[in-house]
Amino acid sequence: MVISRQLKEKGMRSFFFLIAFASVAILLAITIFLFREGIPIFNLVSVKDFLFGIYWYPTAEPPDFGIFPLIIASVSVTLLSACISIPLGVMTAIYLAEIAGPRTRELAKPIVELLAALPSVVIGFFGMVVVAPILQNTFNIPVGLNLFNASLMLAFMSIPTICSISEDAIYSVPNALREASLALGATHLETILRVVIPAAISGICTAVILGMSRAIGETMVVLMVAGGAAMMPSSIFDPVRPMPGSIAAEMAEAPFRGNHYYALFATGMVLFIFTLVFNLIADHMSHKYRQVGDATL
Repeated sequence: MVISRQLKEKGMRSFFFLIAFASVAILLAITIFLFREGIPIFNLVSVKDFLFGIYWYPTAEPPDFGIFPLIIASVSVTLLSACISIPLGVMTAIYLAEIAGPRTRELAKPIVELLAALPSVVIGFFGMVVVAPILQNTFNIPVGLNLFNASLMLAFMSIPTICSISEDAIYSVPNALREASLALGATHLETILRVVIPAAISGICTAVILGMSRAIGETMVVLMVAGGAAMMPSSIFDPVRPMPGSIAAEMAEAPFRGNHYYALFATGMVLFIFTLVFNLIADHMSHKYRQVGDATL
């Protein structure tokens, strides 16, 4: 009996190890393939010219492979969407967890989670058909498919994720902390700001990480509503082409193992590095604020 149980435990440990190893191995294989297919472009163009060149004409003669406008577009869309989605998502989570009544929470929480399940193509279609004409008529701009429209749609995608996870983090804060704060004479608002949020800040940071990670790598929405112009934006109402949208739009037309093909994979390398750095910084901030929250408590 004891030997059989030990064999089962050893078998389960081996099984989970293989699953974890397979996940890491697949990620490593994808990374190796990405860099193997992207690095050859630097035999034609220098890293500096590729990253900071302002012209992207891969089919011209001679071609121009400057992705700086694509980088600026990706960063601008992500930052603007973060400015919209983070405050709205976190404040909605605070309302649902600390202010709303049980019936309101039971009604709103499934709706928020349902919004998180909407396909990106549906959100992109909504941005094209509904939001673009509204922006065009409201702000008297030539085209409604622009940086601001893409940021709105990415924020719309990110808010449910940020709200849902932040609400769970806030709701999981022990009631003893709230009761102790109220017993010491703090108001409900002071308790939320000085006790509950610091205690849940690690979970809130995790929610922001997941929401922004979805936004920075999103392809379909930016492909449909960003405008598709590979140029430097001068305002938030200019059409842009973020890196994911450019890869998705041009990969099918790029000759296999040609310079255009290599340039698109190199663009994917840059996007991969951006996402990796973003997640490392966000993880550091989450760990830092977890320590601050623990010290505060």
